[in-house]
Amino acid sequence: MSSSPEYATFHFHALHHADQPLLLPNAWDVTSALALAGAGYAAVGTTSLGVAAALGCPDGEARPEVREATLALARRLSGRLACPYTVDIEGGFGGDIGQVSQLAAELAEAGAAGLNLEDGLPGGEGLQDPVRQAELISALKERAPGLFLNARVDTHWLADAPPPLSVTLARAESYLAAGADGIFVPGVTADEDVSVLAAEIPAPLNILFAPGRHTVGRLAELGVRRISTGSLLFRTALQATLTAADAIRTARRPEDAAGGEVMGYQEVQRLVGEE
Repeated sequence: MSSSPEYATFHFHALHHADQPLLLPNAWDVTSALALAGAGYAAVGTTSLGVAAALGCPDGEARPEVREATLALARRLSGRLACPYTVDIEGGFGGDIGQVSQLAAELAEAGAAGLNLEDGLPGGEGLQDPVRQAELISALKERAPGLFLNARVDTHWLADAPPPLSVTLARAESYLAAGADGIFVPGVTADEDVSVLAAEIPAPLNILFAPGRHTVGRLAELGVRRISTGSLLFRTALQATLTAADAIRTARRPEDAAGGEVMGYQEVQRLVGEE
């Protein structure tokens, strides 16, 4: 693939309209992004939980240090991946419209092909006013028009009793009218709900993969155009770390406990050493 940022952005947009949905694995640092890109994935995303947790911070609290780490990661990925990458910026890290728009411009300048913007308030304190969120989306698209803006609707995220799908659809309609390129509804797992969203939203629908509930093939049949892993890979890697450490403590081989081969030291060195 061409290293041109313009081509990467064009290609990333096109991946949402291909014959098969875009399976987007989410990385948390340069090494995980390089490994995923090297494994042949068509694009790579970042996970806000992984980036925040690597700093010792909770996710979704609009912390300035997580904002800086997110931007720094985007800059470090510039020119290093053989595929486009998109960046999760939570809800804009608590910035006003001008500050979040500036962040979008800096991400575009760094070479990112897209961004995720959620409408959940920091700390899980409910949802952003949809009118204000639409204004933010419009400002971001004006400042960085080439980025694929994936507008996340958090009506079903961490909600014990989510509202009717009509509420989700109304927000999606407002965000698309403001210039969003796609809609992301994490937390939706039932086939019938996914099917309704895919049919009613006139833009690429992004669903968060739920192990045990979803398969890529079934989501494709339901009309989903993008499937994200979110923090799943980061959490799996963390659990594998604990499993391997426990295997050493109990005199087992780490690769047996982890259920497969362990990436070698020199392989990691080679991976991060490639320019």
